[in-house]
Amino acid sequence: MTPNPSTRRDLLAHGLAGAALFAAAPALILPARAQGLAPTPTMRGGANNYLPGAPIVSRIGGGGFLMTGTVRRAGDGAPLSGIRIQIWAHTTEGREEDRHSHGATLTAADGSFRLDMPQIIPIFGQPHGHLAYEGAGFKTVFLRPIMASARDKTLSAHFVLEPA
Repeated sequence: MTPNPSTRRDLLAHGLAGAALFAAAPALILPARAQGLAPTPTMRGGANNYLPGAPIVSRIGGGGFLMTGTVRRAGDGAPLSGIRIQIWAHTTEGREEDRHSHGATLTAADGSFRLDMPQIIPIFGQPHGHLAYEGAGFKTVFLRPIMASARDKTLSAHFVLEPA
């Protein structure tokens, strides 16, 4: 066996090379990730009692509860304006399958939407709302967000739509 004479310079060079490799390791080990914003998947139970063609309204029933949210495009996250979002729920004024419990609204220039509606109340033990995007240009998405408390006066849902 022949000895391997190492100099300080060799040790320093190898040490620096090892440090550079260690610093780059996360990029080499982690899987590649797509850049941008991922689309929102449809939620289980989100399409329950959906009624196509709900009218665009300024308010559902007597109001008192505020449903809000945003709509953005997958990938670049750009806000989408003029997008039709349908909202329905089991409320103090009707069941979620009742036509008068459904209404739609359009998103503003910043992608936001809001709709005043009656207070959501629990059904099957959970106070929840239903929201849907259905239209041309993007894949359909149904959401079913659950409220933290039946006493809440607002609920938000956010859509990231994938081009169809």
